[in-house]
Amino acid sequence: MTIELHCFGESGNSYKAALALELAGLDWTPVFVDFFNGAARADTYRATNVMGEAPLLVDGGFQLSQSGAIQQWITDRTGRFGGTQEERYEVLRWVLWDNHKLSSVAGATRFLMNFLPEAKRPPEVISFQQGRLRGAFEVLNTHLTGRDWIVGRNVTNADLSCCGYLYYPEPFGFDRTEWPAIDAWLDRIAALPGWKHPYDLMPGRPSDRGL
Repeated sequence: MTIELHCFGESGNSYKAALALELAGLDWTPVFVDFFNGAARADTYRATNVMGEAPLLVDGGFQLSQSGAIQQWITDRTGRFGGTQEERYEVLRWVLWDNHKLSSVAGATRFLMNFLPEAKRPPEVISFQQGRLRGAFEVLNTHLTGRDWIVGRNVTNADLSCCGYLYYPEPFGFDRTEWPAIDAWLDRIAALPGWKHPYDLMPGRPSDRGL
């Protein structure tokens, strides 16, 4: 049975799960969640996904939300992206750091700057968020200096999590040229067999909504 990933292209968290599924070579299909028209808040969606989130993985009668949990499920199923036995907690540490310090801030900032009506974009909040993002970029860039991957010698869920929002073209305070180690790392991920840009991997992009 084909795995379903309920997702949408603008979602960096969905991309983390979709990219892991694609690079792992699993048989999966994206199912569009019309997030901007309230699909994730609908009673029918929350009936099976009480958190009202995307991504949501469905494999027969099994369902799982939260990108980090889905990535771990893929690792348990395929043996990919978990690192060595000695590295597994370091991989988890970076996934948790990303969820709290990088992706959560990047996703909110990108939404405020690009997907809210211009008159409703709060400049003070955006400026504060961009300051937090800069601190996260400094941490990641420093760590990646002299390294190919975040943990160990191969791509892991740490990489697939931390890159989730960093390929999007919409401005949110990230310029790859400012962060050479991050820039080179993103190129390495994009060179992996099977890599696709989020807007090519999942349905839904701003142009569909006239943006």
